[in-house]
Amino acid sequence: MMYRDDLHAYQNRAADFIKDRRRCMLALAMGLGKTASTLTAAVDLLDSFQVSRVLVIAPLRVAASVWHNEVAGWDHLRHLRVGAVLGTERNRLSVLQRGGFDVYTINRENVPWLVEHYGKKWPFDFVVIDESSSFKAPGTKRFKALKQVAPLIDYLVLLTGTPAPNSLMDIWSQMYLIDFGAALGRTIGNYKSRFFEREGYGGYSFKLRDGADKTIHALIEPVAISMAAADYLELPERIDINYRVDLPTKAQAEYVRFERDLLIEFADGADVEADNAAVLANKLLQWCNGAIYTDEFKNYRELHSAKLDALGDVVEDNAGENMLVAYSYKSDLERLQERFPDAVVLDNDPETIDRWNRGEIKMLLAHPQSAGHGLNLQHGGSLIVWFGLCWSLEYYQQFNARLHRQGQTCAVRILHIVAAGCLDERVLSVLANKDSTQRELLLALKAK
Repeated sequence: MMYRDDLHAYQNRAADFIKDRRRCMLALAMGLGKTASTLTAAVDLLDSFQVSRVLVIAPLRVAASVWHNEVAGWDHLRHLRVGAVLGTERNRLSVLQRGGFDVYTINRENVPWLVEHYGKKWPFDFVVIDESSSFKAPGTKRFKALKQVAPLIDYLVLLTGTPAPNSLMDIWSQMYLIDFGAALGRTIGNYKSRFFEREGYGGYSFKLRDGADKTIHALIEPVAISMAAADYLELPERIDINYRVDLPTKAQAEYVRFERDLLIEFADGADVEADNAAVLANKLLQWCNGAIYTDEFKNYRELHSAKLDALGDVVEDNAGENMLVAYSYKSDLERLQERFPDAVVLDNDPETIDRWNRGEIKMLLAHPQSAGHGLNLQHGGSLIVWFGLCWSLEYYQQFNARLHRQGQTCAVRILHIVAAGCLDERVLSVLANKDSTQRELLLALKAK
């Protein structure tokens, strides 16, 4: 490979890894240039006629702009023609039929449509899955569709910062797309029986067998490489703050009763019932935030304003600072907008991001799932406030990395507003444990 002076050595190393392995996973931390590394490998392979068409599968926002912008940002990539296979079916077909592009981007929801459209005449010999953990569930339509055409792909690159966002159970389907089960088994059932054992009521949950994590790490190491931002970049200091708030006495007592009885009845006759543990957990998190849905996410009842009041204190104590606020539910968003009418909601308009980065937005409200990938927000502020917590380590880490990344000039404070004595505290603990599992995997795959 001809090294580019404008690329860092580790990015060239990642590009070489792609070309040498052909089918591989790059577990690169946010800010290490996984997009530029992958496109550099693609350019070399296109120029040498080893591949002819590149497909990038990514979250919608990333597919729409990030890869196109990355091409424009590097001299050795600017000749690449990028076509976005997005929007209505008519628009998608128009881009495919027009052709003439080197790189095609598509959102992951439309992968089944693309596979059905081409069938066995699959034309893409270099496929990139940006944020590959979105293919961690083997039962999804997107995984099953890609599995059909995986044997027709010469180069397959999985890009991720969080290869196992919840546990090592998440790694099987991603590895299957790379090696068709050679490392971890040809079926998820075989993988489970080999490395996990059942636990819990009814045996519906699984835990790793003793020593299984090290075995899994060793099996995937030949086709996976990990690079940590701290090893290559000068990152700003990160300060985590837990701001615990007490719920009002009545709200706290009703919370305890609801958690015990799985049912709460209000004075006007409305009631909320939790049919199972998953529903209960969801309802309890709503309660922590201050409002609970009384039906299927249509109508909600406000229970308290403890977190809104706490956020008000944060705003007052940090006057003049811009803050990125994470919310969990539509009820959170509506109540936040009512309390803070000048707040701006992150949407699909690029101008909103530009306004934030110009320092024109004091409070930017964003859902972790929609702001988790591909957004550079580090120029607009250095304070993140988690109004509502989430269970997903992937969304949690990616959201925090919108500000805690290269180019940030200030220490980044990540403030969690936590309902004391409630499920919020358990969520923080679970995220910490998942992070430990994730770190062990990334260390095992770390570039030597």
